[in-house]
Amino acid sequence: MSRLLLRPATGTAVAHRGRLTSILADPALVAGTLLVSVVVGAALLAPVAAGLTGHGPNDQFPDDTLDAAGLPITGGHGFLLGADGSGRDVFIRTLYGARVSLGIGIPATTIAMLIGVAVGLAGGYLGGRVDAVLSEITNIALAFPFLVTALSVVTLNRGTAGTNLIDPIFVVIGIVALFSWTYFARLVRNSVIEIRSKPFVLAAIGAGSSPTRVIVREILPNILPTVIIYWAVQLPINIIAEASLSYLGVGIKAPTPSWGTMIANAQDSALYQPQPLMLIAPAAALFVTVFGFNVLSTRLRNRFDPASVG
Repeated sequence: MSRLLLRPATGTAVAHRGRLTSILADPALVAGTLLVSVVVGAALLAPVAAGLTGHGPNDQFPDDTLDAAGLPITGGHGFLLGADGSGRDVFIRTLYGARVSLGIGIPATTIAMLIGVAVGLAGGYLGGRVDAVLSEITNIALAFPFLVTALSVVTLNRGTAGTNLIDPIFVVIGIVALFSWTYFARLVRNSVIEIRSKPFVLAAIGAGSSPTRVIVREILPNILPTVIIYWAVQLPINIIAEASLSYLGVGIKAPTPSWGTMIANAQDSALYQPQPLMLIAPAAALFVTVFGFNVLSTRLRNRFDPASVG
């Protein structure tokens, strides 16, 4: 009897080891996972690093970081990557930049996913006029130019005294979500149109299930893996969108340490010449983040949604 009881556990352990071996045998998947883990770890541990060094992201230390000519140092004096023109720790600000990028990219992509899934499910399953109306709304949303719309929204967010009516972080999240839900909607709509004619869906409809029950119980579980993978694909795109808005001055404003604002500040002040890490650190962090998520999402898509490849 005891042997029989041990077999399922042993079989499960073997299955888990097999999955782990399969994952470790994919160097690109491992590399993407490691890069993403480093970025997420940097974002989570940024306050710890600030506490250990005593350098907050906006704290200024001109006496320790600026030379006699007022130029920032490249390193030393407890500043791993040196300081910027205001005497702020570049390393700490780069870590906090990860918090800003993920803090905007993740909720913006999630909101876009929820809106897109709802629109795609409704249009793909109900069809007819509902699908036609929702498709036109999607086309209209796609027609709006990203930068012009972002500039307009930012202008409308300014009060009479020049202050912001809404926190710029929420504005950027809304702008990014506004321009990325359409891709989820089209993906889900096409998937639903294909699935709704499957025998198991027709059987559920024939058994008298309501449209809501059919969508929730039969259709949604079948498209969810694809949607989640596409979420990982869309996330780095939205991170670039946030950095681009901040770089152009219509996103996160200084002194908040966004990678886009850090790159723009380094270029505008030309201090990247005596202190190149002012520019290299945020640019490299942005590259590693986008590259890591792109590699990870591509490998996940190849593994779990091979029909989408090519």
